[in-house]
Amino acid sequence: MELKTIKIEKPEATNFILGQSHFIKTVEDIHEAIVQTNPQMKFGLGFCESSGMALVRWTGNDDALIEMAKKNAMSLSCGHCFILFVENGFPINILNAIKALPEVCNIFCATANPVEVIIAETEQGRGILGIIDGEKSKGIETENDIKWRKDFLRKIGYKS
Repeated sequence: MELKTIKIEKPEATNFILGQSHFIKTVEDIHEAIVQTNPQMKFGLGFCESSGMALVRWTGNDDALIEMAKKNAMSLSCGHCFILFVENGFPINILNAIKALPEVCNIFCATANPVEVIIAETEQGRGILGIIDGEKSKGIETENDIKWRKDFLRKIGYKS
């Protein structure tokens, strides 16, 4: 077995969701979940099929995001994983709809942070062991940091 890290290639502010499912139906079901939950969201999805033709399947409504998803999915090449890039919304807007899909097994991350995916490769194929999402912690928040966090969430409309 060989351990590798694969860096997700994307613009700094682009959000994405990385997950694992168990069926080719995932491609159409994630597409439908997004347009039914957040119709104005732009997205591109890449799905690594792990049997049969073992292709990177894809869908979306934005050419640039679709290309980013296909490229990153091919770099990962891990059985039945999917990577979804989004704009005009955030993962929080669609995450529950995606997690509710019967074929979705696991969500590894939903973030705009730089991400490295830790994979294992054997003679059979590849699998995701985990992710490194952003930076390591630099300290413990202070009372001023708590005030900033609470103010920020209200400023962007996630708390009232």
